[in-house]
Amino acid sequence: MQVDPKETCIVVRDEMQNGGFPEAQTILYNSKKLQEDLHVLGMKIKHHEDNIKFLKSHKNKLDDSILDLQVTLGKYHSSTLPNNENNAHSSNQSEDETMEQILKYEKSAAGILCRLKTNHGTQISHPSFTNDVLGVVATLGKVDDDNLGRLFSEYLGVETMLAIVLLLLGRNWMVDFLYFCLENLRPYCGEFVVDDPQRRLDLLKPKLPNGECPPGFIGFAVNMINVEFTNLFFLTGSGYGLRETLFYNLFSRLQVYKTRKDMVLAIPCISDGAISLDGGMMKGTGIFSLGNRNNVDVRFPILSVTSTLPDNYIDTEKQLKEIKWKREKMLEDIKREQALLDAAKQSFERKKEEFVNFLAQSSAYASQMQAGFTPR
Repeated sequence: MQVDPKETCIVVRDEMQNGGFPEAQTILYNSKKLQEDLHVLGMKIKHHEDNIKFLKSHKNKLDDSILDLQVTLGKYHSSTLPNNENNAHSSNQSEDETMEQILKYEKSAAGILCRLKTNHGTQISHPSFTNDVLGVVATLGKVDDDNLGRLFSEYLGVETMLAIVLLLLGRNWMVDFLYFCLENLRPYCGEFVVDDPQRRLDLLKPKLPNGECPPGFIGFAVNMINVEFTNLFFLTGSGYGLRETLFYNLFSRLQVYKTRKDMVLAIPCISDGAISLDGGMMKGTGIFSLGNRNNVDVRFPILSVTSTLPDNYIDTEKQLKEIKWKREKMLEDIKREQALLDAAKQSFERKKEEFVNFLAQSSAYASQMQAGFTPR
């Protein structure tokens, strides 16, 4: 049924002028309200359509950037991989030793995981056991020398060094051992050191009451862990890396000093513990361990010069990871806008049907008024 809203409104308006019927006033008000609602919904539809167009345009640009970076990294691997084969043994020595230390704890979850990897390589025969596993704490970072490795392992303890690091906590991991789920850890949310390939945290240096940095302060333990380049650009679903999740939760703002004397003098500005290169250790406020301790045999591997890559490669890999993360977020935004667009279109169709029905009823009323109206 075709109804002309203008004609209906003219008839209703004439009736109001002649008789001032309340029904006519109601019809005009409802007609205007429905038209305004349709206009608002139409603007919403256009808004979401424009947003989707904009997001898809940016996604296409990200796709092009990802392809270009993958080509660049592919060229690097093809030109350098043969030359690095001779260095494989020297760069993996310390990692092999750490693996051997873990395997001594054969009944631990870390020992079982490492044994599976040793026996089956990367093709583990139990994918459900390892799908969400990033690794063992002791294998996810490296240190500059053996002394730091010993100190950090003693500070964390063997149980923590053998803890399993999970990306997500699934039903397969509801078992009795220590683990860290990265998605559930509260991350560091501050800034990073500018232009640092290792993405070290930009933590404020400690200061004594006189405003000066304590003598003998070397740095923060969380920034002395070197993350392997294969894990350096790993990001959680929320966009956080290993340093600002796992290692920040393990070490927080643990300070490192040259000597025990330096550490004791710096007590006024130590909040999250401290260690010294000559064996001093302070956990929390006022808890000291200055004597001899039992060494923890599971330690972080020592960083090898040959295990590092040029800064330009690291920067490219980092950029690729970040762009891929942005693309995933962009796809989520597109999906969300599409859902809003579909909902707006459905609302528009329902409102349109309501308006058509209203016009039909108004037209019938106007016809009745014209037929039954007798001029004075």
